[in-house]
Amino acid sequence: MYLTVLSRSPEIYTTRRIVEAAQARGVVARVIDPLEVEMGLGEDAPQVYWRRRRLPRTDVLVPRIGLSVHQYGLAVVNQLELVGIPVLNGAYGIAASRNKMRSLQMLSAAGVRVPRTVMASDPSGLREMVRVVGGVPVLVKLLSTSEKSGVMICESLQSLEAAFEAILGLGQNIVVQQYLKGAKGRDLRVIVVGGDVVAAMRRSPPVGRFSRSLRRGARFEKAELPAPYARAAVDAARVLQLEVCAVDMLDVKGVPRVFEVNSSPSIKEAEVACRVDVAGRIVDRAISLAEARAVPSRRRARSGAAAL
Repeated sequence: MYLTVLSRSPEIYTTRRIVEAAQARGVVARVIDPLEVEMGLGEDAPQVYWRRRRLPRTDVLVPRIGLSVHQYGLAVVNQLELVGIPVLNGAYGIAASRNKMRSLQMLSAAGVRVPRTVMASDPSGLREMVRVVGGVPVLVKLLSTSEKSGVMICESLQSLEAAFEAILGLGQNIVVQQYLKGAKGRDLRVIVVGGDVVAAMRRSPPVGRFSRSLRRGARFEKAELPAPYARAAVDAARVLQLEVCAVDMLDVKGVPRVFEVNSSPSIKEAEVACRVDVAGRIVDRAISLAEARAVPSRRRARSGAAAL
């Protein structure tokens, strides 16, 4: 079997671990930079090229599309889906997760609880937005056209005023989100693969600083996940049609509230904190998808031979 990881570099921790896990299972793995892929349309069928040649045999694809190549990477994933290659995750799911407001809309419509959230294109309405979600503290997210987001916490009216001055005139869409006091400083990140929870962590930002990134000093520790939280994570992945994702949720009084879903999460924190082979679980799911796709093909081939 041949597995392709779509990633900018083979040295990225998650990419490297997926390749190692594939090789440990006897799977031939290669890393392809999405920017080195060319796509062709207009012939009898869509065409995919890598470095000006036909794409090497790929039985299953694991996309690792970074924000820096979001649009082109999505086009590549979509083209590979068009030619019939099984993917973890598809272009639809990646795009849905990257649009933060759209993903929350989809989750809420499907019955997955989310924090109270409002979005506006004019920062002058920031104070009213905060009132609508229940007052401070709140999360303020700045969304750019590249879907990159900056996040800050406003714990008081004074910090809200400072945030207002900082973002006024930036011309970015703004999302203001309820930040429930019971979850202050700690939230849950749940890794879901193939509809199963494989790791759960609590995240604590450094004292005096709001951060959800390990590289910025946040601490991760293994968490026991109650059944309602596991169901919320699995449901979020299902709604956004993601085979692999990290579901971020607030843990408040026994009620999970999903505030973000990441379709290309780092697995380092989960593997270190939870001592779980997340890369292996991803590869196992990729193998099962490839094998499931191969079975109908073999049946069609046998049916064709019998007809002859």
